[in-house]
Amino acid sequence: MSKPANDTLSVPRDPIRHANFSIPFWEGTRDKKVMVQYCPRANQYQWFPRPVSLFTARRDLEWREVSGHGEIFSYTIANVGNGPFRGHEPYLIALVRLDEGVNIMANVIKCNLDEISIGMEVVPFWAPLADGTNLLMFQPAGA
Repeated sequence: MSKPANDTLSVPRDPIRHANFSIPFWEGTRDKKVMVQYCPRANQYQWFPRPVSLFTARRDLEWREVSGHGEIFSYTIANVGNGPFRGHEPYLIALVRLDEGVNIMANVIKCNLDEISIGMEVVPFWAPLADGTNLLMFQPAGA
């Protein structure tokens, strides 16, 4: 039987301070929607939120809801936790490439250590925060 990764859901988390240009992302999390910036001039999504386009350096960005479905692009198993994560080891941290082509770093939960793999399909999991927003995590598709 494989050892499960800890889900880190019990790690105490303060609400996250939001930069003005990232407010649409955090407001979307209230409704469990993954919102990603889109540059209409370049026809490209970008992640993480920024005040200007990575492609044109212009401010005419849009926010679009995406499915949040993707696959593991890279991952690590954290065996030593710092700060509030100490005592919650081991836990999974992954770069998830969304279907729209952007990479998001997040915890992966509901996954055994020997099951995680590059290319594994994942879907969003939402961990509630005290301010009514939700922290985006991922879980294996079908979990």
